[in-house]
Amino acid sequence: MRQILRIALFAALGAGVLSVAGCSDESSSTAATSSVVPAANAQETAPAAPAAGAQDTAAPAAGAAAAAPAKPAVDVPAANGSVDVAKLMEPGPLPDVVVGKADAPVTIVEYASMTCPHCAAFAINTLPEIKKTYIDTGKAKLILREFPFDPRAVAAFMLARCAPGDRREAMVDVLFAQQESWAHADNASAALLGIAKLAGFTQESFTACLNDKDLQAKVVATQQRGQSEFGVEATPTLFVNGQRYSGALNAAQLSAVIDSML
Repeated sequence: MRQILRIALFAALGAGVLSVAGCSDESSSTAATSSVVPAANAQETAPAAPAAGAQDTAAPAAGAAAAAPAKPAVDVPAANGSVDVAKLMEPGPLPDVVVGKADAPVTIVEYASMTCPHCAAFAINTLPEIKKTYIDTGKAKLILREFPFDPRAVAAFMLARCAPGDRREAMVDVLFAQQESWAHADNASAALLGIAKLAGFTQESFTACLNDKDLQAKVVATQQRGQSEFGVEATPTLFVNGQRYSGALNAAQLSAVIDSML
């Protein structure tokens, strides 16, 4: 049910809005991922076979057969800046929704756009492992903040905020998982209304949410604050205990960052 709940969110802006801005981090995310050396490379060279001859029966020297220590999968990625954590955590136009324990030692603040493919890839490919290893174990917490690039992303974030029963996280997850089906749909509103109803929306509450001008203004203000105060220009942008990382880090990279702070 949680997966279904997450896809409802974007319907409201209607079929008339067809343009979708791309992620602004295309070059950043490429750079972030191209520096990763696959762990398999360390195993490409097979160990040499022992020489035959007089030494065949000799006992191997102590430690000769010991495996070399395993190398880390990736180095800790370099941050591209930092911000004051106290300022970052000050209340903004919309209240933060914290995923994980409030007193976790590592705080991850993500600025994302619902129509950004890199953000969807990060949600699908990276966050599940991070949640399992760090968030569910109390080592880290995650805060997702709105950074919409286009009207459809604004509408999606609005619906997530309006989701009945504190289902914002679930709706965000499904919207990212099903992004292609609504972000580029000819009639996004019709496609997402049915999912919204499964999340507990009625036609009336769905329409009312998307007509909430105060909520719309706060979503946009959150984006503007991220840009003006914290230098966010690309999505996804992560702040890990105040260190800024632009682009979609993979699970190994983000794990290395978190581990360096524990």
